[in-house]
Amino acid sequence: MSERNDAISEHRLLLRQLELKDYKEVKEIMDIVYSNIDGAWTRKEFSNLIKKFPEGQICIEDKGTVVAVALSLIVDYAVYGDKHTYEQIIDKGTFKSHDPEGDTLYGIDVFVHPEYRNLRLGRRLYDARKELCEKLNLRGIIAGGRIPGYKHYAEKLTPAKYIEMVRNKEISDPVLSFQLSNGFHVRKILKGYLPEDIDSRAYATLLEWINVYFEEKDKLIGGKKTVVRIGIVQWQMRAVKDLDDFMQQVEFFVDTVSSYKSDMVVFPEFFNAPLMALTNEESPSEAIRSMAEYTDEIRERMIHLALSYNINIIAGSMPEYYDNKLYNVSYLCRRDGTYDKQYKLHVTPDESHYWGMRGGHKLKIFDTDIGKIGILICYDVEFPELARMLSDMDMKILFVPFWTDTKNAYLRVRLCSQARAIENECYVAITGSVGNLPKVENMDIQYSQSAVFSPSDFAFPHDAVIAEATPNTEMTLIADLDLDLLKDLNTAGSVRNLKDRRKDLYNLSWVMRKDD
Repeated sequence: MSERNDAISEHRLLLRQLELKDYKEVKEIMDIVYSNIDGAWTRKEFSNLIKKFPEGQICIEDKGTVVAVALSLIVDYAVYGDKHTYEQIIDKGTFKSHDPEGDTLYGIDVFVHPEYRNLRLGRRLYDARKELCEKLNLRGIIAGGRIPGYKHYAEKLTPAKYIEMVRNKEISDPVLSFQLSNGFHVRKILKGYLPEDIDSRAYATLLEWINVYFEEKDKLIGGKKTVVRIGIVQWQMRAVKDLDDFMQQVEFFVDTVSSYKSDMVVFPEFFNAPLMALTNEESPSEAIRSMAEYTDEIRERMIHLALSYNINIIAGSMPEYYDNKLYNVSYLCRRDGTYDKQYKLHVTPDESHYWGMRGGHKLKIFDTDIGKIGILICYDVEFPELARMLSDMDMKILFVPFWTDTKNAYLRVRLCSQARAIENECYVAITGSVGNLPKVENMDIQYSQSAVFSPSDFAFPHDAVIAEATPNTEMTLIADLDLDLLKDLNTAGSVRNLKDRRKDLYNLSWVMRKDD
């Protein structure tokens, strides 16, 4: 038992800020680690650094003795750019380069006592630096990194080739390998950064870690949200007397969802299908063209609702008929009074056969006050290229209004939507309609289970389903979507689909039509 207690008490590690009284212990480590490049800084230099930026000087102590250190400054990176030397950054030990109003945390040094290198203390220091960078709302961390292992390969490899092989884990470098494993990437190769570094042949890597949480100074009001609340309407198809009767139902749901302080409300594809029964047309193709005559007025009323209830509205989808061509279009009605639209690009065989519907030609990303969003109407979500292109345009939430008549049709939409959320590291919200319309051919029955999906990783629900409705029941879903979790996933997820995509092997391109 005593042997076990001795083992447990072997170390007592504490992460803290450096103080002036720590100089003697810091000097001892630097003299050991940098014995071949001038050793430790002077007490005056150490004092200058502590006084300039105490928060940026971090150490780990073991039972009261400093054993690992990370030193940093804040700089206005535009002043130095990618061509600078270590001496320029430390300004001959005066550290006048430190700028409290700067935008970048500059990593001056990290060193660990050789007797403690098996405890991964460097990783703790790097994590502390990243936390500091995030809390100070800086763009990222820049550091000049030595490549001491290069001395063994300098005769046969260029610095660029050596760095490439380290990145590919064909070679291990005691400094660069560690930095790459901690989320840094090589921004540039520097010559003469630290001329006395013989092992690196005076070469260095200019390393960068990007703070994905960085934001320009927040507005006191009207700033971008990190948590977005959405409401989706699982819509009951029912007979209506006229357009006013229909819009009264729409306003009920807009009012209801907005009362929960939602940022967005979404309606299903062809949610205005009950109006088709008012057209008195026997042919389905004629009925839907007559229903398209309501589209402009519904859009204008939706814009008014968005303004009145202070909520962005995705108006499901509606038929649009112009130049003797029939399209399926979804309108985004923003709460600032503007609107935009996304056409359905792929029409189903039934839409083509019964209605003579055509597909649109453009894929759009929409800027909103909750961030960038995409809209894919029903069948379009079954084509993964579209969502991937939207994710390349920085889409965070994908909305999929759909209409399906049977469960197997619904499952195609659902399963593809879940795949899009995982592939593109985004949220996906889907909603459809329920009930029946006995007098409307080709729209007579409905099947829906609306839902909100997330990527599949530890920060998200275990089944990657944030919320889902009761099947075939009119209801609303309200869900909060944390956009910061997407940033974490993109940089530190178990898998990183966007980051790991092999763009060196394949890519996507949009082939524009001549008449588009």
